[in-house]
Amino acid sequence: MTSLVLTLALAVAIGVSLGLLGGGGSILAVPLLIYVTGLPVKEAIATSLFVVGVTSAVALVPYAWERRVRWRTGLVLGLAGMAGAYGGGRLAEVVPGTALVSVFALMMLATAVGMIRGRHAATDEPGESVGRELSPVRTIAVGATVGVVAGLVGAGGGFLVVPALTLLGGLPMAVAVGTSLAVISMQSLAGFAGHLAAVAVDWTLTAALTGAAVAGSLVGSRLSRRVPERRLRPAFGWFVLAVGVLVLGQQLPALAS
Repeated sequence: MTSLVLTLALAVAIGVSLGLLGGGGSILAVPLLIYVTGLPVKEAIATSLFVVGVTSAVALVPYAWERRVRWRTGLVLGLAGMAGAYGGGRLAEVVPGTALVSVFALMMLATAVGMIRGRHAATDEPGESVGRELSPVRTIAVGATVGVVAGLVGAGGGFLVVPALTLLGGLPMAVAVGTSLAVISMQSLAGFAGHLAAVAVDWTLTAALTGAAVAGSLVGSRLSRRVPERRLRPAFGWFVLAVGVLVLGQQLPALAS
């Protein structure tokens, strides 16, 4: 009973992270499912993709209502990411679980450094459309790369998409978060489809986690209106860094043996 309560509480935190930061949900979900619920790595990755995909779609609604989504960029990124995520999900069948989680942690560390050190976006006003459009070629390349990583390691990709949109595209954090949610929902569900061929999913657990995460995402979306850009972006980076170090530390004994 205690484990179930903790699991649901952390699922709410996953939703808050997605609604507030446009990412970080899988960064919490994969370790939660492996270390708290005891799921095997590949089953945890598949479950994470479903939970994060549905939760991101719900969290996107308030951002869309307030015009904090760059739809054209998000659609191109999302479609490229879906193709990459499906391929990554199929590729994960032949990659050892320890290697998947280790790659996941290393990607988190690299992304965290970029978010902490990167420049500030120009503004934090909801609905503001400043920032340049990424070129179509760069957008497709970023989307496909993020998608492959997402499908392989169970990350929705927000921890890569948000930095790409803020650091490469110059978008305000609020718009990057909203756009990221659109991308995450598309590629997470595509990655989940890629895993279904080889992984059995506990649908009762998955439904419970999804419900808790969706509730948290609505709270996170409301909080996002009150947190200024200059605090939100570095906080996202430090959060990713801390969890990345923790996850990598858990994998070092297995890698050394």
